[in-house]
Amino acid sequence: MGAGLQINWVVVTYTWLQFVAWGFLSILIAEVVRDSYHAACHHVKWLGKWHNKHHMVYRRDLSIISLEAYRDSQLYHDIVESILLLVIISAIAIIFHPVGLWLGVVYAGTFLYGASLRYFLGKVETDYTHKPGALEVIPSVWWVNRSYHWRHHFDDVNAYYSGVFPIVDKVLGTALSFKGKTVALTGASGSLGQAMTAKLLKNNAKVVALTTHPEKFVEQPRFTVIPWELGKEEELRSRLQKVDILIINHGINVYGSRTSEDIDKSFEVNTFSAVRLMDVFFSTVTGADAKATKEIWINTSEAEVSPALSPLYELSKRTLGNIITLKRLQSPCTIRKLILGPFKSELNPYGVMSAEQVAAGIVFLARRDFRNIIVTVNPLTYIFFPIKELSTWLYYRIFSVAK
Repeated sequence: MGAGLQINWVVVTYTWLQFVAWGFLSILIAEVVRDSYHAACHHVKWLGKWHNKHHMVYRRDLSIISLEAYRDSQLYHDIVESILLLVIISAIAIIFHPVGLWLGVVYAGTFLYGASLRYFLGKVETDYTHKPGALEVIPSVWWVNRSYHWRHHFDDVNAYYSGVFPIVDKVLGTALSFKGKTVALTGASGSLGQAMTAKLLKNNAKVVALTTHPEKFVEQPRFTVIPWELGKEEELRSRLQKVDILIINHGINVYGSRTSEDIDKSFEVNTFSAVRLMDVFFSTVTGADAKATKEIWINTSEAEVSPALSPLYELSKRTLGNIITLKRLQSPCTIRKLILGPFKSELNPYGVMSAEQVAAGIVFLARRDFRNIIVTVNPLTYIFFPIKELSTWLYYRIFSVAK
């Protein structure tokens, strides 16, 4: 009798792994279907008529104009979307048979349940991405929080389509929109600065060049030049109030020099001026919705984890990178690191990439909401940098205190 009750744990484990794998896949399919339908509502005219009821019901602080209008939006968008999702995922589960696929059906059913509560009982509080009030945290990179979804309503309705996990936005490149945004960048007269300017203008942004060489620029639409000097970062405060994204891209390379003068110069330009400018920008992140749209990008370069054949360049950039990692622990806005490999410029005439290639890579990854943007031909950087960044972040989180 005991022998008859023996359990083959290998088979049980394999069965459960299959169940989990199919369940994960079904939830992934549900997310793709749901968010693809949402994107279609913004590009198919007759679907848009129903979906617009959803957009029309919210004020800028995400409060609703009336409960009646809110219920109407639930009927014509959320309930319709949920039923469509439930039918498609159920059909997939029936056709392909694995039991794990029914997890996706349950997942889809939760959306219909929530929408029904909101329509029939007016349970507004179940709509967690539309809760009214000031935005208290920055947009999440892992899931769709209020700040992330706020941008879909009031930043760019043709972006930020995802509802729970930002999978579709990352695939489509709609996890960050440049449309109408004001982007300021330092080092604008350099090779990368010029390439970034051209790329941002093509993406419908307004560009502000913060430069020590204003004479190098030609006036053009949606492009402004503001002169500034090292050490006078505080004077840019009023200008930065109206900037959505600040890109800190200036730098200096003294190559093999190790004089006291060049040590001071390297850290002042590459590290301390960038930190001061970052702090000034942080002070402009005010208002109920600033956390959703304000961002700062800093070019720390591949020198954070790789030799650059220039000790002072490496030391100053690594210090900057570590300070940024520390500041990320309590940053008032999104911070992106630009980890860039060698490209041809005045600082590096031997670069193997072009500035245009690097700029295209930066914008491509930023639109997919990468917070650490790595653009290099060195495969080791893609391995070593994440390890370094995670371990440094964890160390700072344990041994530093927010006050």
